[in-house]
Amino acid sequence: MAGTGGERTPRQRLFGDRMRARRLDLGLTQEEVAHRMGMDRAYVGALETGLRNPTLDTIGRVAVALGCGAAELVEGIERAKGRTRTGRRARGPRRD
Repeated sequence: MAGTGGERTPRQRLFGDRMRARRLDLGLTQEEVAHRMGMDRAYVGALETGLRNPTLDTIGRVAVALGCGAAELVEGIERAKGRTRTGRRARGPRRD
């Protein structure tokens, strides 16, 4: 389970907002979603607030728990600003 180093990115907030909206549309509590996912309620809350950065496995679990496709949760997320990598040089094209 990947953390965020305390920094919430727009991508994480967007995912969390979509997750929360879907959960509320279904009339479910965080506890009920957590049970369906086989995870702790606090982790569901952290996902919804953007404090955690979900893995692909977690995105799949969320989708199953909320009865939707993973695409519904992440559609267009690439357009939101993500984390920048500091201290790393940009890599040029590979030379084979």
